[in-house]
Amino acid sequence: MSIPVILDCDPGHDDVFAIWLAAGHPSLDLRAITTVGGNVELRFTEYNARVACTVAGISGVPVAAGAAGPLERELETAEWIHGENGLGGPELPEPTMPLDERDATTLMADVLLASDEPVAIIATGPLTNVAILLRDRPDMVDRIREIVWMGGSTERGNVTPYAEFNSWVDPHALAAVLASGVRFTMVGLNVTHRALVTPAVRASIEAVGNATAAFGGELLEFFCRTNDEVFGLPDGPLHDPVAVAVLTDPSPVTLVHTRLDVELTGTETLGATSVDLDGILGREPNAWVAVDLDVAAFWADVEAAVARLA
Repeated sequence: MSIPVILDCDPGHDDVFAIWLAAGHPSLDLRAITTVGGNVELRFTEYNARVACTVAGISGVPVAAGAAGPLERELETAEWIHGENGLGGPELPEPTMPLDERDATTLMADVLLASDEPVAIIATGPLTNVAILLRDRPDMVDRIREIVWMGGSTERGNVTPYAEFNSWVDPHALAAVLASGVRFTMVGLNVTHRALVTPAVRASIEAVGNATAAFGGELLEFFCRTNDEVFGLPDGPLHDPVAVAVLTDPSPVTLVHTRLDVELTGTETLGATSVDLDGILGREPNAWVAVDLDVAAFWADVEAAVARLA
């Protein structure tokens, strides 16, 4: 049986591969895509999600736009990694998939209500849309199977020394989602930095030979170049699909149950995730946290998903 999922994202190169993995893996049933302001502004993220679907021949999956910015802060974006339009590199086709007239929260609620089983939400950007859903539609909580989020870290950050980008953009949304009581999984930089786009990985994906693989190869070339320029990582880590991989069967991601909190007031640590792996604080565990990744199995899943698309 496949798991019904909603993918909430902010495309972004790695979000595109998250969409493709969610649409192309037999363990998952992608019911909707929602977008949020994050890597780039909302007008780009909703467009890019529809481009990702168009290139891959994904149809019948509604795409809706959500929050343009965080709950309590001004939006700060990441063009320095993803380019001005969020998908630097290839020439983007005009999307054939329309933008749904509903906003993200309404689409999420409609999908949850229509499902005869709980639906998982996979979030690969700031958690603003998810926090708004939980705030405005508390009646939906029991219909959510779990929330899996790419963000945070058990170690250092990538936008400040302590904070990962998605957490830093909207830490108040993360705090609200953690407080909801819905099963929550964090997939942080400590694991996603193992999903390196090596030359061998790029060659294997491009060798799939379909339109999705060709477009993906162009995305990865740009993404690896900017990661090299900014972080000195020529094999850029493809963060977001690792969150999707948590729900694939078998999953290449190892999780532990532990305590997770987010810093909301620190001058130097705003958005930092405090992961108490050793139980030092004596607080009740409230999250599952990714601690390991079977890299070969992960890339095999991504490649196979790309091969199943157009």
